[in-house]
Amino acid sequence: MLLPMNYEIIVVGSFEVNCVVLWKDPRAAWVIDPGADPEVILDFLHKHEMGVALYFLTHGHIDHVSALDALLAAHPAPVHLHAGDVSFAFSSLNRFPPYFSVPARPASLVPTPVDAPPLTAGGITADRLHTPGHTPGCQCLWFKEDKLLLSGDTLFAGSVGRTDLPGGCGKTLQLSLRRLTALPADTLVIPGHGPTTTLAIEKRDNPYLAE
Repeated sequence: MLLPMNYEIIVVGSFEVNCVVLWKDPRAAWVIDPGADPEVILDFLHKHEMGVALYFLTHGHIDHVSALDALLAAHPAPVHLHAGDVSFAFSSLNRFPPYFSVPARPASLVPTPVDAPPLTAGGITADRLHTPGHTPGCQCLWFKEDKLLLSGDTLFAGSVGRTDLPGGCGKTLQLSLRRLTALPADTLVIPGHGPTTTLAIEKRDNPYLAE
């Protein structure tokens, strides 16, 4: 019997990042974008008696990775980050704002290649979609069976990721957005910040997706 996939959105940090915990088997959860407040994330995992199968970073900006050290200390697991963001994610260049703590480069880091195969762990499988534009290594998670997209900072409800930071590119982002809007319209979207949405709503209302 196929188990349903569950998820919890934990809003963390002053930038209100959507850290997402996904699981079928609670002993093998996925933790996406642990950006801050590690004690809050760890409390959720402890309360539900969860283990961690992997960490997935939609991109390397500090507000999406800052809690990684503390989580790895409690729950060691592979860390998946696109190769395009590895060079700055764990460097002092990523300390902005300065009150964020830059995590050490994990020994368990698994840099995602451009043409990455599906990611599978804990009974869950997702496609990794390389969606550069906000950063060179932005990547989304597409759960085809569940019609669920974790869009990171590529696509938001009513907006898109900014491209005026180092490594950003507006034209590249537009190509990435086209890739996302080719997915089924009834796909539920959990962005890196802000409320959930659907691709149908964004194709209808998001000014950045206008044809």
